[in-house]
Amino acid sequence: MSKESTIIKEFGLSTFAVKNRISVMFLALIILIMGVSAYNAMPRESFPEITQPEIYIGVLYPGNSPKDVENLITRPIEKELNTLTDVDEIRSTSIQDYATITVAFNYDVDVDAALQDVKDAVDKAKGDLPNDLDNEPNIFALDFSEFPVMNINLYGIDDVDLLKDYAEYLEDEIEKVEAVSGVDIRGVLDKEVKVSIDKERMETLEISFYDIESAISAENLTMSAGEILTDGARRDIRIVGEFSDVSQLENVIVKYENQRIVYLRDIADVSFDYIEPNSYARLDEENVITLDVKKKSGGNLIQASEKIQEIIKDAEDSGRFPPELKIIITNDQSRDTKLMVDSLENNI
Repeated sequence: MSKESTIIKEFGLSTFAVKNRISVMFLALIILIMGVSAYNAMPRESFPEITQPEIYIGVLYPGNSPKDVENLITRPIEKELNTLTDVDEIRSTSIQDYATITVAFNYDVDVDAALQDVKDAVDKAKGDLPNDLDNEPNIFALDFSEFPVMNINLYGIDDVDLLKDYAEYLEDEIEKVEAVSGVDIRGVLDKEVKVSIDKERMETLEISFYDIESAISAENLTMSAGEILTDGARRDIRIVGEFSDVSQLENVIVKYENQRIVYLRDIADVSFDYIEPNSYARLDEENVITLDVKKKSGGNLIQASEKIQEIIKDAEDSGRFPPELKIIITNDQSRDTKLMVDSLENNI
């Protein structure tokens, strides 16, 4: 009578896991923690940034039909662009008075190098362009990260200067956010100095416009006055002559003759006034100042949006902003991104 022997086959990894349960559980815990941390730190965007180098060329040629623009402008430039290396695609559009050409390079090409290559190619093509082309071709790199990811609109206050102060405060605070690359302000009315000259008075005193311009330019100047040695260290000396208020400008000496001093205020009215704007921005029939927030490449859009809203809330709760100041956020791309992330998490 023979005995049957049973052969037990073991899988090495499973045997190791059974014999070292504590170590395996500890390793799994570490992997879980690292995975959660990596997920939380991962940038989130609904539309990931496009990194393909693209160079834009725009040429204005007024008074010409699309066909003439194509033959006289677009084709000569395209001819030189076709000699460039590492070009993926060239797209062009010729319309009435204007030609646009976009050059897309391979992904591994440096943007600055591509921009310089395109400029050199356009310079070579200038010999074939019309002699009556008065406008230089406009050439620049398309940077998709420069498009704002959020617009913050401030309105509800009639005092434009006060509204500007609140907008600049938000600009400074938001630019401190790590994921923010910059903030642009739109809708701010800049001031300028206006000098209204009494022409009859000016002619009576034999003063020319050149005399007035020269006197103002000479006084409104900051210049170096050398160095001074203090405690063994050299320090630069600067004479500050730039005007800080209207009264300083009014007291500029325009003419000194026969012991008689003629000040600017004697022949002109000086005032600060707003520069005539080229465009107007309004919301709910009120003047509005808009902050365009741009995100850094690779920054977490959702975290940046949450931090910005926290900054606004803190300013409102602390009394830094008055109750009548209204703030509305529009074009917040983080909302769509958050919905997509939530949907992904629910499907996992």
